[in-house]
Amino acid sequence: MKTKNMFILFVVVAIAQAFVPLKMIYDTEKINDEGTVYKFKTQPIDPNDPFRRKYVTLRFEAENFKTTDTTWNRNEDVYVCIENDNEGYASIKEILKEKPQEGDYFKAKTVYFVSGGLRLNFPFDRYYMEESKAPQAEAAYRKYSTAENPKPAYALVAIKDGDTYLKDVIVDDKPIREYVIEQQE
Repeated sequence: MKTKNMFILFVVVAIAQAFVPLKMIYDTEKINDEGTVYKFKTQPIDPNDPFRRKYVTLRFEAENFKTTDTTWNRNEDVYVCIENDNEGYASIKEILKEKPQEGDYFKAKTVYFVSGGLRLNFPFDRYYMEESKAPQAEAAYRKYSTAENPKPAYALVAIKDGDTYLKDVIVDDKPIREYVIEQQE
C-alpha cells in the first residue's frame, strides 16, 4: 500500500513539474501571437560590465518620463500605459499606481525621480542569445543606438494584458541575430 501511495505521489509531482514550464511557454506564446507589438527606441549603454556574456542589455528612450508629479518613490511598482508616437515608436501615455482598465500597459519599477522626470526600469531589458555572438551583438546595438544614427536600434515587444515578450532587437533594419551573422561572414 505504501509503495502505491508513493507512486501516486510521484506521478502527481511529475505532472506538476511538467505543467509549470508548459504553462509558462503557453503564456509567452499567447503574448507573442495575440499581443500588440510596439517598437521601443533604444539608448546607448555603458559597455563596461564583465558579467554580461549571454545577453544584450537594453536601455530605452521611453524609460525616461517627463513629469511634474513628485509623489513617486524609488523602487515602486507602477503601470506604464503605452501608445505609438508619430514616428511609430512606443511612448509612454501615462504612468499609474493602479492597474488600468483598458489599453496596452505593463508593470515596471521606478528607479528614481529627479525634478521634471521619472526614470523607469522596464521588465524586458535583456535580449538573450548565443554566448559567442552576444559581444558582437552588443557592439552592434551600441553602434546603432546613438541619437545621431539615421537607422536607430529598437526592440520589438509584444504587450498583452500587462504581460510583455521581447520578440527581437533590430539594428540596421535587420534582426540582431542576422546582423551579427552577416558581419561575421
